[in-house]
Amino acid sequence: MKILLKNAQLVDPQIKLNQVADILIKDGIILKIDKSISENADQVFDLSEGSFGKDKVIAPGFADVHVHLREPGREDEETIESGTAAATAAGFTAVCCMPNTEPAIDSAEVVTFIKEKAKGLLVDVHAIGTVTKKREGKELAFLGEMAEAGVVGFSDDGVAVSTSHLLKYAFEYSSMFDLPVIEHCEDSSLTAEGVMNEGLNSTKFGLPPHPSLAEDLIALRDVAILEYTGGRLHIAHISTKGAVEILRHAKKKGLNVTGEAAPHHFTLTDDAVKTYDTNTKVNPPLRTQEDVDAIIEGLIDGTIDCIACDHAPHSIEEKEWEYIYSPFGMIGLETSLGLTLTKLYHTKVLSLEEIIMKMSVNPRKIFKLAEAKIEVGKKANLTILDLNQIWTVDKFSLKSKSINTPFHGWELKGKAVGVVNNSKICFEGKEFSI
Repeated sequence: MKILLKNAQLVDPQIKLNQVADILIKDGIILKIDKSISENADQVFDLSEGSFGKDKVIAPGFADVHVHLREPGREDEETIESGTAAATAAGFTAVCCMPNTEPAIDSAEVVTFIKEKAKGLLVDVHAIGTVTKKREGKELAFLGEMAEAGVVGFSDDGVAVSTSHLLKYAFEYSSMFDLPVIEHCEDSSLTAEGVMNEGLNSTKFGLPPHPSLAEDLIALRDVAILEYTGGRLHIAHISTKGAVEILRHAKKKGLNVTGEAAPHHFTLTDDAVKTYDTNTKVNPPLRTQEDVDAIIEGLIDGTIDCIACDHAPHSIEEKEWEYIYSPFGMIGLETSLGLTLTKLYHTKVLSLEEIIMKMSVNPRKIFKLAEAKIEVGKKANLTILDLNQIWTVDKFSLKSKSINTPFHGWELKGKAVGVVNNSKICFEGKEFSI
């Protein structure tokens, strides 16, 4: 089957591509790229007219490397099917699912279960395995077994690896498979019952504090152990100025360390907690404007490699509890690109090429995901963007099973209008094989 995408701006910073052209796809493979293709196709999408409007961009398929799909165990909050439907609508062709499921992703059997559930989907689903058995922080999980089953990294996400001893061995074993240890940097002895950033606002709002020091200390520990052992470290959802500086310094020393930031951490500050909306309760928590500025600077200078949303669905009932009892987390897949384009691209903080690097190219390289390139002969793995579409976030119309977002009612500029991957195409919610 042939599909023709016409009159779009093709942008792929990997090959220094930035031009208006057509793409002809046959049986899921890019057959031809030219300024004007007149060849017959089974279906033609003219991206300069019709319901799509103008100013469309085709980029290499976006990948989010920090997503909670909740399956197995909490299918009431999200499933692999519903989570990938959200990812498709959001413009992602690949996601990495975190291991704090029930049971945890700590064995080849659970990895295989996830892979089987994800078969035949447009979105590629990659599992991240635990560092320790059941994420209990007592003994290493079977890292080799999970690596053989296909995990793309190891993490006890939700908590840091419990001891320096275990982390040392985790780096040594994971380096045998060239896979990263992904760290949730938090010294739990400092956070106790903390629910928001420690500072003036936590005092004003009367909420238990979660100090930025907790993140900085574990980031320092992890970098020191990495330098001693070798291996690969990826720092998840960076939220503090201190962690950005630690990552920057580690890179200058030549260590194999990378990091990611979530859109809510470069968009919101802890001022948002004043409404006591439990959807603003995340871990790590929303920080100060100084921290937000540091994260943005880290994105600009390349210290922070990826943008990843930390999509964390929760049930309506759980998020209706009082702030101190409600679980941490907000959904993020379907607002990630809109927030990034609104806050970083349209404000001229990052170029489109830089955003593509952080939402497609770098995540795929760090986690060794399938390459996405706009080249003849390559598999068609594409994200189609409308940079100027203005839309309003409506939590009740999202594809996720959960609605825990603080961005309901926000007006954003920029959205994905289609994705192509695995010999499938989805435009405006309509998916079919090609």
